[in-house]
Amino acid sequence: MIEVKVRRNESIERAISRFKKKVKESGFLFTLKERQYYTKPSEKRREKKNRAKRRNFYNRLRDEKIF
Repeated sequence: MIEVKVRRNESIERAISRFKKKVKESGFLFTLKERQYYTKPSEKRREKKNRAKRRNFYNRLRDEKIF
Protein backbone atom coordinates (compact mmCIF):
# COMPACT_ATOMS: atom_id res chain seq x y z
CA MET A 1 0.00 0.00 0.00
CA ILE A 2 1.29 3.41 -0.94
CA GLU A 3 1.09 6.10 1.66
CA VAL A 4 2.46 9.60 2.00
CA LYS A 5 2.65 11.45 5.28
CA VAL A 6 2.18 15.21 5.13
CA ARG A 7 5.21 16.86 6.65
CA ARG A 8 5.18 19.92 8.84
CA ASN A 9 4.64 23.16 6.96
CA GLU A 10 4.06 21.26 3.71
CA SER A 11 1.20 22.10 1.42
CA ILE A 12 -1.37 19.48 0.47
CA GLU A 13 -0.56 20.02 -3.21
CA ARG A 14 3.08 19.06 -2.59
CA ALA A 15 2.00 15.91 -0.72
CA ILE A 16 -0.37 14.98 -3.55
CA SER A 17 2.40 15.38 -6.11
CA ARG A 18 4.68 13.12 -4.04
CA PHE A 19 1.85 10.57 -3.87
CA LYS A 20 1.33 10.69 -7.63
CA LYS A 21 5.06 10.20 -8.19
CA LYS A 22 5.11 7.13 -5.92
CA VAL A 23 2.08 5.64 -7.67
CA LYS A 24 3.69 6.17 -11.07
CA GLU A 25 7.01 4.64 -9.97
CA SER A 26 5.30 1.61 -8.46
CA GLY A 27 3.53 0.77 -11.73
CA PHE A 28 0.26 0.18 -9.92
CA LEU A 29 -1.93 1.94 -12.48
CA PHE A 30 -0.22 0.10 -15.35
CA THR A 31 -1.01 -3.30 -13.82
CA LEU A 32 -4.55 -2.18 -13.04
CA LYS A 33 -5.08 -1.14 -16.64
CA GLU A 34 -3.42 -4.32 -17.92
CA ARG A 35 -5.69 -6.56 -15.83
CA GLN A 36 -8.88 -4.70 -16.69
CA TYR A 37 -9.52 -7.07 -19.60
CA TYR A 38 -8.25 -10.55 -20.36
CA THR A 39 -5.78 -10.70 -23.20
CA LYS A 40 -4.88 -13.95 -24.82
CA PRO A 41 -1.22 -15.03 -24.65
CA SER A 42 -1.00 -14.87 -28.45
CA GLU A 43 -2.18 -11.24 -28.36
CA LYS A 44 0.45 -10.43 -25.73
CA ARG A 45 3.17 -11.98 -27.89
CA ARG A 46 1.95 -10.10 -30.96
CA GLU A 47 1.91 -6.79 -29.09
CA LYS A 48 5.38 -7.44 -27.65
CA LYS A 49 6.67 -8.17 -31.15
CA ASN A 50 5.08 -5.01 -32.56
CA ARG A 51 6.57 -2.88 -29.76
CA ALA A 52 10.02 -4.31 -30.53
CA LYS A 53 9.59 -3.52 -34.25
CA ARG A 54 8.54 0.05 -33.47
CA ARG A 55 11.40 0.51 -31.00
CA ASN A 56 13.96 -0.80 -33.53
CA PHE A 57 12.54 1.40 -36.27
CA TYR A 58 12.83 4.57 -34.20
CA ASN A 59 16.27 3.60 -32.93
CA ARG A 60 17.44 3.17 -36.52
CA LEU A 61 16.02 6.57 -37.46
CA ARG A 62 17.75 8.18 -34.51
CA ASP A 63 21.07 6.52 -35.36
CA GLU A 64 20.90 7.57 -39.01
CA LYS A 65 20.27 11.21 -38.13
CA ILE A 66 23.26 11.35 -35.79
CA PHE A 67 25.77 10.11 -38.37
